[in-house]
Amino acid sequence: MIIEMRTYKTKPGKRTEFLEIFRTQSLPAHAEIGMKILGPFLSVEDPDTFFFMRGFPDLASREPMKTKFYEGELWKSKLENALMPMLEKYDVVLVEDTDGLVRW
Repeated sequence: MIIEMRTYKTKPGKRTEFLEIFRTQSLPAHAEIGMKILGPFLSVEDPDTFFFMRGFPDLASREPMKTKFYEGELWKSKLENALMPMLEKYDVVLVEDTDGLVRW
């Protein structure tokens, strides 16, 4: 399994609003495509930061699945304009779970 370890820092005071949209709209859209999400996990040190993991069956499926999400109607017509302005920055580290340790 291929996993993106994602760190998001929202603009000050925007984490709660971002996560409401993320949980209610983005997560179901990811699930429909077959992407697994573990999290979000809220930083206890920074009220504007959270983390989550996004999983793909293998490296070959990652780009087509991402394309389906980011080129889809929901992202293009709603989520991109709602979520991106709330972000200060985000980082992604790509890892492989070769031992099958992650349980979705």
